[in-house]
Amino acid sequence: MASINLIEAFQEFKDAENIDRPTLMKVVEDVFKTLLRKKFGSDENFDVIVNAEKGDLEIFRRRMIVEDGEITDPLAEVGYTEAVKIEPDFEVGEELYEGVDMLDFGRRAILAAKQTLASRINDLKKNVLVKKYSDRIGDIINAEVYQVWKKEVLLMDEEGNELILPKSEQIPQDYFKKGESIRAVVRRVDVKNSSPVIILSRTSPDFLAKLLEIEVPEIFDGLITIRKIVREPGERAKVAVESFDDRIDPVGACVGMKGSRIHGIVRELKNENIDVINWTNNTQLLIQRSLTPSKISYMDLDNESKHADVYLKADQVSLAIGRRGVNIKLACELTSYDIDVFRENEGEVEEYDIDLDEFSDEIETWIIDELKRVGCDTARSVMDLSVEELERRTDLEKETIEDVKKVLKLEFEKE
Repeated sequence: MASINLIEAFQEFKDAENIDRPTLMKVVEDVFKTLLRKKFGSDENFDVIVNAEKGDLEIFRRRMIVEDGEITDPLAEVGYTEAVKIEPDFEVGEELYEGVDMLDFGRRAILAAKQTLASRINDLKKNVLVKKYSDRIGDIINAEVYQVWKKEVLLMDEEGNELILPKSEQIPQDYFKKGESIRAVVRRVDVKNSSPVIILSRTSPDFLAKLLEIEVPEIFDGLITIRKIVREPGERAKVAVESFDDRIDPVGACVGMKGSRIHGIVRELKNENIDVINWTNNTQLLIQRSLTPSKISYMDLDNESKHADVYLKADQVSLAIGRRGVNIKLACELTSYDIDVFRENEGEVEEYDIDLDEFSDEIETWIIDELKRVGCDTARSVMDLSVEELERRTDLEKETIEDVKKVLKLEFEKE
């Protein structure tokens, strides 16, 4: 009989390495049994034998040899006269195995089988991909940038599967070039037009959690647990951690000697400030810690309405609020309390101000240090002085001072 080499006849098999062989063989068997049913009306008396390694396929037909004229089921029985034409030694009552020639199905049927098989294998590959990445949701993966578009980045994993990193899941300071390798966390698996779409993220709290797990062995080993993470991607994050071993300082372990463990994560997150704090069930203490780096004088708590009025010294208010209000926003998310900040002893809501250190990504450090030297440590303290006064009191040039004021003015206009 004619043998079909499936790997040559059906090109899709070449890309099916990630599909387990038993499943592959079952698909091929089903496709050819469908062919048999169309041609003979039944596949009950046929054996489809697939050798997936070599790509060979054979079909055998089984029929019982009966006396001529006593055939009741042509599909399951064959007359003695016809049987001995195939093999003279056959006798009535024996079973006849006969190879089926693929050419008997006809060219059109073979082409239809090829298309069906290609479609079934494609579906299998999609299912394998969906399962693979559904099981890896929340895990970090490395992928190569293949194409950069305005609204998303197309990536390729090590097996050549396409992954998507939408603009909304990118850190604002992210800049990608084709061919570079990047890290991201698997956010979800969507199915669009029956095709799987794997969505990655670099803004998810899970991304920061996994980076910490990689850098901090105590988290990986379960000695330290991350209770909650809140992020403003690219700007600030707050991580509440707790230790199950009294001998381990969870904050110190996460930060590392001289910040050695946290620095790598900060670089990965494009200089995102990361505040690591000790988790506690004491709400007042948790709010106090969540407003790091500011120092609270005292607070009034209303646990029923989940509201806190926090009072601080004047020089701590801008630290508590943070640039664009990010610090207090994250503190509210971390504690699940609405927090209002007041200047101590006055009971008035503090006029919005920003610590100069919050502008370190736009204003050079030496300029900030020079302004601090003359007592200007917040944005408003700089804005309240004229260019001439700042030029007289500092070693900065007029153009530099004007540039600084433009940056600060733009920030307040946003608010």
